[in-house]
Amino acid sequence: METYEVNKLIQNYRTSIDDLKKAIDPQKQEETLKALNLDMQKPDFWSNTRAAKQVTQKVAGIRQKLDDFYALEKKLKNLIDWFEISEEGTEEWSILEDDIDTFTKELRAFEVEILLNGPYDQSNAIIELHPGAGGTESQDWADMLYRMYTRYAQRKRYKIEVLDYQPGDEAGIKSVSLLIKGPYAYGYLKAERGVHRLVRISPFDSNARRHTSFVSLDVMPEIDDEIDIEIKDEDLKIDVYRSGGAGGQSVNTTDSAVRITHLPTNIVVTCQNERSQLKNKEQAMRYLKAKLVQEEVRKQEEALKSIKGEQKDIAWGSQIRSYVFHPYQMVKDHRTNYEVSQVDLVMDGEIDGFINAYLKAGDTYE
Repeated sequence: METYEVNKLIQNYRTSIDDLKKAIDPQKQEETLKALNLDMQKPDFWSNTRAAKQVTQKVAGIRQKLDDFYALEKKLKNLIDWFEISEEGTEEWSILEDDIDTFTKELRAFEVEILLNGPYDQSNAIIELHPGAGGTESQDWADMLYRMYTRYAQRKRYKIEVLDYQPGDEAGIKSVSLLIKGPYAYGYLKAERGVHRLVRISPFDSNARRHTSFVSLDVMPEIDDEIDIEIKDEDLKIDVYRSGGAGGQSVNTTDSAVRITHLPTNIVVTCQNERSQLKNKEQAMRYLKAKLVQEEVRKQEEALKSIKGEQKDIAWGSQIRSYVFHPYQMVKDHRTNYEVSQVDLVMDGEIDGFINAYLKAGDTYE
């Protein structure tokens, strides 16, 4: 890396930090923290546990955001100081280049995190995968995506719980529901909602022909028990059945799996990952809450689109992303035009580039 390149990068970093400062407004945030801390010192602060918990979480979130921003400001200052005393080809220059790489990653990650300011972005995420028409071919594609998102969650050090798993008749899966637990899991994974298209030479076709398969992915925030959503007992139909799975020790031999149908909306949720029927019911109810919240979000989005006079094709096949394995290798997001040719890395969970491009694009893809 030459001197003029480093100088240009540093100028870009300064602009980015200035933009973040305007977006965050540290002075205003510090004043907010001061006011909230005064509230927390009041004798009756913990009289309302739920409200108090919300305040403490807000304080922790603001403090973390400010600390991260101040740390970036300090690191940029250190980079500038180091740049002024370093010369190309020296050991100091090599250290500077390493520091620049590290700073770039941290800055980009923080920029994306600032965009995650939606009401549920900090929540855990529930994702569902449903194969389209095509039988075994589409079910195998769903299984490939299941692995991809599992690897992505592992890279982010998120915890993964399988809520419901329906294996395919010959290969793959008919459907799967996953609970992804971790900071901003929903904020990141909401970028993946939509239809995912695969083009490849089918391993199930004896004539080695090229096939196109579709899988639909839905994602919703996990809603905890402290969020009030009115669900009447008479609106629920609860069925208990024997759990099934991929086999082995994971198979539950008792009638502990739970299926809940919300009659007014006809929303159905199932949970079979716990051996206790009670625990499965509790998890299924949280799952149902998440679905009901997602339904309300969709209604609001449809109402907004109606006001704007926009019409968007949501028919099956209106894919958000294409994964082409043959005749060339390419993964392309059709909303942002972000694309990569390293298909294997994407299928191994490296999808941050697609997610970050989506978050930075905002509503421009609609």
